[in-house]
Amino acid sequence: MDLIDMQSQSFNDFRYIMNYQDHLTKFVILRPLKTKRAKEIAFNLMDIYTIFGALAILHSDNGREFVNKIIIELNEMSGDIKIVHGKPRHSQSQGSIERANRDFEDMLATRMAKNNSTDWPTALKFIQFQK
Repeated sequence: MDLIDMQSQSFNDFRYIMNYQDHLTKFVILRPLKTKRAKEIAFNLMDIYTIFGALAILHSDNGREFVNKIIIELNEMSGDIKIVHGKPRHSQSQGSIERANRDFEDMLATRMAKNNSTDWPTALKFIQFQK
């Protein structure tokens, strides 16, 4: 899981993109977020887990304190989840999702320019479908 900062292009109070990627299949789920608070992220992760099944390990390059808050929120909602921390921008641990982030940002910018729109939260659904 990773967050893409969209604060400079805020739309209807949405300021971040949560990029969730299954490590094995590389299947991606993109969600617009209004904040990067643990409660909002955990709620969106729980939505994903109730569709695809709960994770065993959550890998993120965000700070330990921040990610631990998410795990606490998730554990309150579901059960026992482990956390693996990677080094920020470390290619061996986060390379796949970092490359995907760049791809999504490029695809999003292209779609928004083509449609003359600033509504990136709606465009995000189409980007996820394309990917």
